[in-house]
Order: sequence, then C-alpha cells, then structure tokens
Amino acid sequence: MVAVNDTEAVRVLHIYQEIEINAPIAIAWEAILAEMGPEGVMPNDKTQPFPMVLEAWPGGRWFRDLGDNAGHFWGHVQVIKPPKLLEICGPLFMSYAATNHVQYRLIETGDMTTLQLTHRGLGQITQDVFDGANAGWDFRNQRTKEFAEKLAARAN
Repeated sequence: MVAVNDTEAVRVLHIYQEIEINAPIAIAWEAILAEMGPEGVMPNDKTQPFPMVLEAWPGGRWFRDLGDNAGHFWGHVQVIKPPKLLEICGPLFMSYAATNHVQYRLIETGDMTTLQLTHRGLGQITQDVFDGANAGWDFRNQRTKEFAEKLAARAN
C-alpha cells in the first residue's frame, strides 16, 4: 500500500558561516577533527561530553558510539583533503527522511585561518531544526576556534 501525504513538504536548509581563527591551518584542522570527534560536548550543556568518532578518510563514518553495538550514524566522509577541506554527507542529527551535506573549508592567510562552513539539507526537516541548526553550528565553530587558539598558544 502506498500512502500519499501532501501536507508534509520537502524543505531545504542552507547555512553558511565564516569564522576567523588565530592559528595556522594545520592547527585549525586538528581542532576541527577533535571537536567533531572525542572533544565534542552538548551545545546546551558544555559540561556534558558528546564524543563522536570520525574516521578521517574517504568513506569513513562519523557516528556516536554508545557501546554494546548501539549508537547514532551521522554521515560518511565524502571528501577529505587535509588540511583544507572536509565534506560529510548523511542524516546528521536528523532521524527522519532527510539528507545533508556539510563542508568545512579552511583558507590560510599568514598565521590566521578562515573556517567556512556550509550545511545544506533536504527532506522533511522539522521547524525545530530550522530554528536551532544555525546556533548549533555556531556553537561547534566557536568551540573549534577556542580549541585551535589554545593549541596555537601552546605551540608558541
């Protein structure tokens, strides 16, 4: 049986953020991988760890491992060109009919690095995701910036 529901629209989400990081590109790259992996925390509670696993190679998974074969799959590495480009495609934090593409692009200018994040999503994206996704990425980007700048200060 096929059911048709014309009240649920397919929606498009597009987020673009740019942030300046006072650290060389190699350190900014390391900070992105750390924030996307073992250093992650919950956006609404910085004291609550939210560690993820990022297999940093083409086709690698990005997921939350809860142990005992439980967890949440967020996406696959579509493109990785260290230390300048990382692209992830998959459901991300959406547990419904949706697909996403996230791109982290790093541009080095002297000892500074510009992080450009683009997130595009397509599907039955709920209003709460539209309302909160931009703030969620901003939180992650600010954490990446803080972590990179701490690493850079230690290196000097």
